[in-house]
Amino acid sequence: MNRTELMEIIRNGENSGVEFKRDDVQPVDLAKEIVAFLNFQGGIILLGIDDDGTIRGTTRQNLEEWVMNICRDKVKPEVIPYYEKVEIEGKVIAVCTFSQGLYVHHRWHNQHRYYYIRVGSTSREASPEELQRLFQQRGQIRFDLKSVSGATFDDLDMLRLKNYFRNIRGQDILPDDVEAWQQLLFNTEIMVVDQDRIIPSVGGILLFGKNPNHYLPQAGISAVAYKGQEKDYNTTERGIIRGPVVARFNEAGEIVDTGLVERAIEFVRRNTGTRAYLVEGRRIDKPDYPEEVIRETIVNAIAHRDYTISGTDIELSIYSDRLEVISPGRLPNTVTVERMKAGCRATRNELIKEILRDYHYVEATGLGVPRKIIAGMLKHNGIEPDLIGEEYSFMVRLWREKSKG
Repeated sequence: MNRTELMEIIRNGENSGVEFKRDDVQPVDLAKEIVAFLNFQGGIILLGIDDDGTIRGTTRQNLEEWVMNICRDKVKPEVIPYYEKVEIEGKVIAVCTFSQGLYVHHRWHNQHRYYYIRVGSTSREASPEELQRLFQQRGQIRFDLKSVSGATFDDLDMLRLKNYFRNIRGQDILPDDVEAWQQLLFNTEIMVVDQDRIIPSVGGILLFGKNPNHYLPQAGISAVAYKGQEKDYNTTERGIIRGPVVARFNEAGEIVDTGLVERAIEFVRRNTGTRAYLVEGRRIDKPDYPEEVIRETIVNAIAHRDYTISGTDIELSIYSDRLEVISPGRLPNTVTVERMKAGCRATRNELIKEILRDYHYVEATGLGVPRKIIAGMLKHNGIEPDLIGEEYSFMVRLWREKSKG
């Protein structure tokens, strides 16, 4: 970093990625800021700067060694920052640059772990829910394999489970023996062990639960069809779509009991229409949105949403000019919108994704966004969908008309 770049950072003040500290800061306080940056998206700590941006310079002896010792002794897992010095107005500023951590980091002090996150220009202790999401984002826990407190084997829909193993996986069906079934479901992660008990996993309840929302209030889809182009109390239909994710099929492969995916698609069918076109003298009825695109958009939201965000459903909103599906939670791991368009594959709910793939809800290649959603809409009406990643959500917006105006 050169002097001009540093002066620009100082002029802009503290923010989500920049923290000012004097070099007489206490080690535990510096460790707090380091941990917060590691658990966010990385950042820069400038030593020798007051909170208000006044340039003080550094005077501590062996400052680099002191910083490295804090990163080794107070920050766990330990890290090594990029350390450099820049002189401004005859005063030396220490620039410590931290990349986003590969793991969830904590400050180790007085034989206790303290987890911090960066929120705007401040660092604060993470709440239990925020910490859980952080571990999931770093790939250190899989929320879909967590046990569901209070749930039992009886909360799983045996008709759907038998249908899955017999008709979808092609396995021989077990006799009606609870212990044998529990062992099979444990081996396939639909159930997990918790304190010496085998109980349903989050993924198991979502996929095959008799009433998933009894234990997981965030397991549904909030669906609204508006009459105009904005949110309004005047709606065509409004409802909460509930139920297990997967459908139940008969021997011929026909659906005999719909799941969450089919119920959401039915909502879209009821609240969108078709348009008639003449092609070489023949009438062609064209739907507002291709069903394959709708299906992929809904499945993508179910498979990849962040289920650690409790009490928040997937949102399905239909307007006169567009359709939007909002999935709670930021994009997983290092995925960005541009990488998603290019076919980057990552998931936060591996069990859910794999079982949806068994049912052929999910494309085997994992390239549903570029191949089905984007390509499908471009073929349908020439308008590329909007993919919008926010801090706590991801939206897919499909346009009905040729003109967005």
